[in-house]
Amino acid sequence: MAQYQITLDSEILQHIFTGDDGIAKLMEQVLNQVLNAQVTEQIQAEPYERTEERRAYRNGFRPRTMNTRVGALELQVPRLRSGQFSTQLFERYQRSEQALVLALMEMVVNGVSTRKVRRITEELCGVDFSKSTVSELCKQLDPAVNAWNERPIKGGTYPFVLVDGLQIKVRMDS
Repeated sequence: MAQYQITLDSEILQHIFTGDDGIAKLMEQVLNQVLNAQVTEQIQAEPYERTEERRAYRNGFRPRTMNTRVGALELQVPRLRSGQFSTQLFERYQRSEQALVLALMEMVVNGVSTRKVRRITEELCGVDFSKSTVSELCKQLDPAVNAWNERPIKGGTYPFVLVDGLQIKVRMDS
């Protein structure tokens, strides 16, 4: 695995403890530097460096919003003239962090409606997922749910506990 040297602005470090979006700004700066280091590693040349090992040429950046648990990050994804840059940080058309997507799915599995999930993510993460997006994400769970529902249950013992309770409100005159 490659090692990256990250440089942080003192303004970002101060903003971590004073601002609401300090961690998001820190993550944004770190991820942008990692993307630049990855493109340098892939083409085997620094910006404006002329070498015989160079595999491709840079062609600017494209802005990309990535929704994460710490907020929306504005990433500057490097572009190459050949169009062959790929990163290990996220998949090609991924717009949200996988952990955030899994949290959305888990909310729906636990019985939270898609409209409530939308409101919760908007309030907690500042990200607005439409109810149809949440439904589409949950369709990915269908194969796993069907496999669990259709699993064979023969050939084993399955212990369970049955609990029953009754609460009666009684008024006692003294």
